[in-house]
Amino acid sequence: MAPFLSARKIVKQFPGVMANDHVDFDVERGEIHALLGENGAGKSTLMQILYGLYSRDSGEILVDGSPVELATPAESIQAGIGMIHQEFMLVRKFSVTENIIMGLKDDDHGGRLDLATAAARISELSTSYGLQVDPDAIIEHLPVGVQQRVEILKLLYRKATMLILDEPTAVLTPQETQAFFEVLRKLVAQGHAVVIVTHKLHEIMEISDRVTIMRDGCVVASVATRDSSEAELARLMVGRNVDLGTDRAARAPGKPVLEISNLTVKDERGHNAVDDLSLVLHAGEIVGLAGVDGNGQSELAQALMNLLPVQSGQVTLQGQDMTHCSPAAHIAARLAYVPADRRHVGMVTELPITMNAVLGDQKSYTGRFGLLDFERIRGFSKTLMKRFDVRPSNPDYSAGKLSGGNLQKVQMGRAISGDPVAMIVEQPTRGLDVGAIEAVWGEILAQRDAGKAVLLISAELQEILNLADRVAVIYEGRIMGVVSANQVDISQIGLMMTGSHSFSENGVPHVTA
Repeated sequence: MAPFLSARKIVKQFPGVMANDHVDFDVERGEIHALLGENGAGKSTLMQILYGLYSRDSGEILVDGSPVELATPAESIQAGIGMIHQEFMLVRKFSVTENIIMGLKDDDHGGRLDLATAAARISELSTSYGLQVDPDAIIEHLPVGVQQRVEILKLLYRKATMLILDEPTAVLTPQETQAFFEVLRKLVAQGHAVVIVTHKLHEIMEISDRVTIMRDGCVVASVATRDSSEAELARLMVGRNVDLGTDRAARAPGKPVLEISNLTVKDERGHNAVDDLSLVLHAGEIVGLAGVDGNGQSELAQALMNLLPVQSGQVTLQGQDMTHCSPAAHIAARLAYVPADRRHVGMVTELPITMNAVLGDQKSYTGRFGLLDFERIRGFSKTLMKRFDVRPSNPDYSAGKLSGGNLQKVQMGRAISGDPVAMIVEQPTRGLDVGAIEAVWGEILAQRDAGKAVLLISAELQEILNLADRVAVIYEGRIMGVVSANQVDISQIGLMMTGSHSFSENGVPHVTA
């Protein structure tokens, strides 16, 4: 029997970039097929071609053995191919039913859709696939995991056979991830095909049947998951052996370095994004701040540098009150910040790498008359770029033209070069390939081993578990609990991430909702 979908010799070229170079890709009914690759490997381009968002330059696509064009998303949906993007396409004020039928029409009723009939059909689909979604619920009242199920129902309602999922677990708690995997298993058991675009190797090993790996626009391998390993997949991704193991020698934390006491910070809407939060970081430890994105992590990081005003509470660094000091004063006191938004907060993209490498520390590179010593700056930036493998290696290259991964390498190098006593590292490996992740993790651990205090803010729970000595969980701006890394219980972390339980540091649970 022919595969449900066959892509043959797909070519897609952008100015100066061969995004897809004669790519072959097959998807069978009844399988979960993972598509893996570094940033820029070509996997997103391929998926957008299959969903009709890009047109291919050459090559052939077959659905059930018949050639198809897939020139638009409507054509792809007609062919049975649907896609769920990382950012959900839902109208928050509308009901589940209204979102699912949006854009459709019923030719049997003069083009008007019968909401009651649609809701009944949605209930049938929900029950059949174990999705448990109320058709009358309003989207903004639903947890993120349920919103994702609405997106799945939207495709099933349109009779999609193949579902393309882009980083589907990025916003899910551990419990939501496991529930989501159960949904995927039911989908393929009923004859659907699922393609997951992800970088999470442990999830690929858990849920997928096959993995296709892309590198530099080409498919380098397509393997049965059971016949591979995380290490082998990482090697295929980057073309060399990668070690993502973390050697964390046990060590007693030193004295308190960064102390946060009863901190409250408002967001742009005037709501408490950080709500009476307290946390202490010690010398020589990494504290991982875990939580679903949007629970005050970014506001906390910005407030610690006084990039957002503190409403109440106190922040001290080595005993010095820094609550209302300027960002420059924080840098002078050796508190380093690596923001999540590299392009708009961490860097001045109009400037070359040389100048971005010394942002915040320009005074250290001035000569006798207060003028910048460009020769020293250039020498420093070249050293930084070599150490962190920034590409291209030209220090005069515009920062705005760097990939996200290379921007992050410049940011990390700049922060570490200032010899900080404490670091706030926000989403350090978001958008990075496994080779760059290996380097960044190594640098973070080296700072910890050098006696620095590190606050690691990450939406990647696995990253926190790999690096942190203690894990603090944040929900709606409050710390729900702090646990030692060697006593972490994933289900416990997940309960705290949803706000349903809090835990004391000795592991005693408290029901909060």
